[in-house]
Amino acid sequence: MSNKRMAEKIHPTAIVEPGAQLSGGVEIGAYGYVGGGVTLGVGTRVHHHASVEGNTVLGGGCEIFPYACIGGKTQDLKYKGGSPGLIVGDRNVFREYVTVHCATNDGEFTRVGSDNTLLASCHIAHDCVLGDHIVMSNGAVLAGHVVVEDHVVIGGYGGIHQFCRLGAYAMLSATAKLVQDLPPFFIADGTPAVVRAFNKVGLERNGFTTAQLDRVKQIYRIFYRDGLNRTQALEKLATHPDAQSAEFQRVLVFAKASERGLTPGGK
Repeated sequence: MSNKRMAEKIHPTAIVEPGAQLSGGVEIGAYGYVGGGVTLGVGTRVHHHASVEGNTVLGGGCEIFPYACIGGKTQDLKYKGGSPGLIVGDRNVFREYVTVHCATNDGEFTRVGSDNTLLASCHIAHDCVLGDHIVMSNGAVLAGHVVVEDHVVIGGYGGIHQFCRLGAYAMLSATAKLVQDLPPFFIADGTPAVVRAFNKVGLERNGFTTAQLDRVKQIYRIFYRDGLNRTQALEKLATHPDAQSAEFQRVLVFAKASERGLTPGGK
């Protein structure tokens, strides 16, 4: 904070605790708070009344809007002390009242990738792992140990049970409750959530070709429209002529790693 240019970007009412590490171009608004264990990357902006605390590292170009709390202590009652933390990548947007908590156990971390957008009042609990290019709409909440892969969209007030996984390019609809793993490419809705369709619009927006979309459609039909049980569906995917394609492999690998079971289909 000895750099005059940096100091000019910290409001006089902001509190930056001794030990905090601020990179060039960091901005901290009125009544913003940065704890002593925090590292802020280049160009990260903490708006007025926002706070970043705990054993937390934020990458460059992040933006924390008013009343968000990033790096708060886990709510897990199994917490025994130590210095668990939070690691966040670059260019993430945390809108008003978003909360992101540190991990529970000493030496472990909640992790958030890069280029994610969390709208107002979202919550990321302890030990979650998020990838890149994720959008969480207002009020969406992740319980502990949830894994969210790249390019996932979670609708407003969607809730995810602890230890669930959401595969890449999946979408959970607004107000849905996910209690099992949601495979890549699919859209789930309902309470509890069931798979309703494949994410055609989302895939098109992310540049999927006609051939790729056709493969995803085939996967959807095998999983949810051919009347097969899960074992039969996975066997059919594994022996399919397109089994070695990126789309088939992504789903097969995801299914193999599932511990909570895969989200069932709905009408």
